[in-house]
This record gives sequence, C-alpha cells and structure tokens, in this order.
Amino acid sequence: MCGIVGYIGWRDAAPVIVEGLKNLEYRGYDSYGVATGTDHLMVVKRKGRISEQTECVAKCLGTRGIGHTRWATHGPPNDINAHPHSDCTGRFTIVHNGIIENYAELKRGLESRGHHFASDTDSEVIAHMIEEAWEGDFPAAVRAVLPILEGSYAILALCADSDEVIAARKRSPLVIGIGDNEFFASSDATPIVAYTRDILVLEDGDLAVMRRGSIAMEHGGVPIIRKTTYVDYDIEAAKKGGFAHFMLKEIFEQPDVFQQSFRLAQKHPEISSLLSHAHGVSIIACGTSYNAAMLFRYFAEKECGIPVRVDMASEYRYLSTPSDEVVIAVSQSGETADTLSALRKASSCNCPTIAITNVQGSSITRAAEQVIYMGAGPEMSVAATKSYMAQFAAFAGLLSGMNCNNGTSSVERSARQAIEEALLTDVSEAVALCVKASTLFYVGRGIFYPVAMEGALKMKEISYIHAEGYAAGEIKHGPFALLTEDTPVIAVCLPGDSYQSMLSNLREMKARFTPLIGIGYEDDVDLQDVADVLIPVPKGDTYAQVAAVTVLMQRIAYYTALALGRDIDKPRNLAKSVTVE
Repeated sequence: MCGIVGYIGWRDAAPVIVEGLKNLEYRGYDSYGVATGTDHLMVVKRKGRISEQTECVAKCLGTRGIGHTRWATHGPPNDINAHPHSDCTGRFTIVHNGIIENYAELKRGLESRGHHFASDTDSEVIAHMIEEAWEGDFPAAVRAVLPILEGSYAILALCADSDEVIAARKRSPLVIGIGDNEFFASSDATPIVAYTRDILVLEDGDLAVMRRGSIAMEHGGVPIIRKTTYVDYDIEAAKKGGFAHFMLKEIFEQPDVFQQSFRLAQKHPEISSLLSHAHGVSIIACGTSYNAAMLFRYFAEKECGIPVRVDMASEYRYLSTPSDEVVIAVSQSGETADTLSALRKASSCNCPTIAITNVQGSSITRAAEQVIYMGAGPEMSVAATKSYMAQFAAFAGLLSGMNCNNGTSSVERSARQAIEEALLTDVSEAVALCVKASTLFYVGRGIFYPVAMEGALKMKEISYIHAEGYAAGEIKHGPFALLTEDTPVIAVCLPGDSYQSMLSNLREMKARFTPLIGIGYEDDVDLQDVADVLIPVPKGDTYAQVAAVTVLMQRIAYYTALALGRDIDKPRNLAKSVTVE
C-alpha cells in the first residue's frame, strides 16, 4: 500500500519524484525516500511525510531517480526502514510496493553468504539479491531475481554503473508515462498526468528497462510491446479548490457525482440484462465498497426478487463459488488486493464477472469481463465519501436498467436534490454529543443498516472514536451491555416497513439513558418524542433517503473530527489503496 515514483529523462529527477510522491501520499505516509543517480547513487530517506519535510532531498542530483512513500508492513516507521533500500556495496537501490512472502527464507540464505541487512523490511532482500546476481548487466541481474520472489511487487531499481531505471510488476500496480525523451513510472497515473497523458500499464510478469531516449519491455524474458492508453484526468479536481480539506470538498461534489455515475451505469444495458436473468449475484468488496454493495442487495432482492450475496473479498477464497452466479467486484482504486484475488477465483470458476471501479486502466479492469466506471473523479481524501456515493449511484443505474424501480429520471433527480439539501442541514447538535463520546453506535433497519455501517466507518476512520454500525434489532443481543448515558446512538428512523419496529428499538435504548440522535422526517412527532437531537431528512423516495442520510453521516463525522483536531485527509495508520492482502 505504498507509493512509488521513478523518472529518467532530461529534467532534474528529484523535484519530479518529490511532487509525484506528494500526490501518492494517500497510499501511505509514515516515511519517504528518494534516490538519484549520476556517477554514483545518492539516497535520502526519513520518517514522516514528504509533504511536510523535503529540504533534505535537495542534495539528490541527477536526471534519473526513484522514490517511495510508505505504509509500513514489515518493521516500524523510522529512517532505517524507509525506502529506498540498498545492497551491501551501495551499487544498487530499489523501492518496492507489495510483500515478499518468502523474504525470511531469502534473508537467512543471504546472511549465511555474508550479506548484512540494515532494516527490518522484506523489501531489502531484493537489493541484496540483485547484488548477488550482478555480472555486469543490470537488466540481466534484475531478470534473474524476479522468479525467486514470492508474493507481490512493484519494483523500481537503480544501478550506479548503468544509466537505466528498471521497473517490474507482479500483483501490485505500476504504470509508465511516455513523455518527450523522458519516462515516468508510478503506482498510478496521478503523479504522471501533469507531464503526459500517454500511459503504459504493466501487466503481471512485465519488466521495463527505461533509458533517456528509449524503453524496452519484456515478459518472462521475451520482448513485447504494450499499447499506450490516453488517460482522461481532471487535474483541477485533484486540488482542494478553497476547501479546508479534500474530504469536505469531495462531500460537496456528491450531487454531480451521483448524477454522473448513475448515467454512466445506464449506458450498460447488457449488464443490467445479465443481472436480470441471473440465477444469483455475488458481490465481492472491502470496507466502504462492501457497504455500498449491501445497498444493492437490499434494493435488488426487494425490487427484483434476485438473490444477492455480498461477501468480504478477504473471506471469499474460503467460500463456495457457484458457477451460475454473476460476480461483481467493487473497488474504488481497482487495485484492492483482496478484491482482485477474489475476482480471479470467480473467473477460475467460470463465473461471469463485472468490475465497478473509479480508475481507468486499473488491474481490476483487466481481470473482469465487463467494466462499469464510476463518475467520481479523483478522490484524494483517504476516507471515501464521493466514491461511496458513486458506487451507490452505479448500482441504482443498473437497477433502473433492470426495470426494477419506478422511473429512472425520478431516481436521479430526487437523489440529487436530497444530497443538495443534506449539504445545508445543521448537524452541530449531533456533533456536540459525538465529540464527548468514546463509543458510538449507529443503527438502522433494512436498507439503512448498511448506511449505518458506513456512517460508523467514517466516524472511526477520521475521528478515532470507536463506532459500530448495527442492525437495530440486533443491538439488544449483546451491545445493550455497553449502553450508558455516555454512549450516544445515531439512529435512522424513516417511514417504511421497519418504522414501528425501529421506534420500539429506540425506546428500549432510551430506557437505558442513552443519548439519541434521530435522523428522520422533521414533522415526525414520535421520533421527536424519543430523540434528544433530531436531524431532518428531506422527503423523497428510498434512493433519495439513502443519499441524504449518507451525506448527513459524512458531515457529522467530518465536523466531529474537525472539532477534535484530527488529521482528516490522512488519518493515522490508514492508506487509500489497500494493495496488500
């Protein structure tokens, strides 16, 4: 879940790499490092964020280089464990995203042959293995090492005696930007698009040798040619645009995001038809994407009568995979390791596969048979907001094509209006209760159960307050023991099949002296009677209600975190794109 950047060309490499790493900090930000080459290699690496301390990189000279921003897997964040990592001689240095699963065995062998290790990382073995394989040919040395590495990697490597940057990929994302006598390598296109939109996506097993005026690609030692892709990327959308945080900006982008994503999904009638005639649908996802998938389950089963299974991607490998199921994999980045692994399992069982993603050219787009792109645009905050809304909208658009809901235009219009109203709703009273809490419960029934789970996830991610999302009927089966006058409950209580049951649950909680934040209609006198704080939801269809409640919960989490002084866009211990299993 780290970010790597490489450059070779006619520019000073260090500034290009530093700016690129800043754009990749959502992948990890506990340490960073840069290496550049002239007639020798210069390496600088530090604990901390590259966006906050870059002066030390100024001494890195040369027109070729590599860099890294880290999310720790092996060894704590410190100067020593930061990348790049070098061999015993200092001739070779590498940056690595992924996990070398057999590193312990490799390290023991290297140490027995006299190698000395400086760090606790798995990545350092790569540099020492290149050193052992070196016979004067840099690409040959790297080529010899790759088959021995088990696990996942995106690697960039430098050699003091070679005017080349080498890139290699296996199960971790890596792309190359093709410029004018210059090449840019990165974990994704974000650092590259300021220089070129022509992107070459490496496939698993590819190795690329970049020189100032040329690039040579090979796969398994055999020369190949990969087609370049033009990436349509809105650079301005990746800036804060006057907002205090990316998260707040992205929350306010959601009216347009819902509309755009809904319409993009509607352009796939063949996928809607496939789902309509499926014996069953299985959705695999992680985190926020899992919560969005749960929304589809409730809507599809109620409106279409289609059985839908939603599985955590990390658990999918342990479950049966019926071959007559249509499998949908959902991933904002398109690089989520667990989701990709689950998708490959589904493909191996001959299941029809569909990907829903936000990133053009990502790994999931090549692993699935059909792809739906979300219309979220760049999402820079680690906590997902508009991408969740885009996933919900994409599912709603598919449902409209399945003739399940009443009127496609009304869903799009009502949801957009509800989001706009929710953006202006006062949530300050709810925030005042939340900031004093050490534990929060979010509860809902039916379609609002996954909405509650997503609300709790946002709160815990950015405020660091423990929060749990529960189906309201389940909270008395254990969690009631935790309810006190210091444990607020945020409850969604809207007219529908579950309304009376929900009110009963709230009264049970209130009898335990729990502060209640009710989210419902402003004129609901029964909810007013039981709730300490009532946050009004604009009236509309169920899609509009889900959209509005989602935005309200996002804003409660944001302003709670703001009041507590949290690092909202880069919460501790997290990364945006989870590329390790």
